[in-house]
Amino acid sequence: MRKSFRLDEIDCAVCASKLQDAIARLDGVDSVSVNFMTQKLTLSAANEKFDDVLERVVALAADLEPDCEIIR
Repeated sequence: MRKSFRLDEIDCAVCASKLQDAIARLDGVDSVSVNFMTQKLTLSAANEKFDDVLERVVALAADLEPDCEIIR
């Protein structure tokens, strides 16, 4: 499954890159793209694991970039 989400308050391209690299290392993530210019996160994971992976992505994003929120 592949879904896109709006990011609120991602501050810079370096922050977006840092977030993308960290999410890519999470177990279950097939692919991820964090675009600073469009303020968008695109996540791909197996259908049956997608909700669990998304929860871990949201938690990781909150730890790395506390001001950034993934709008679901």
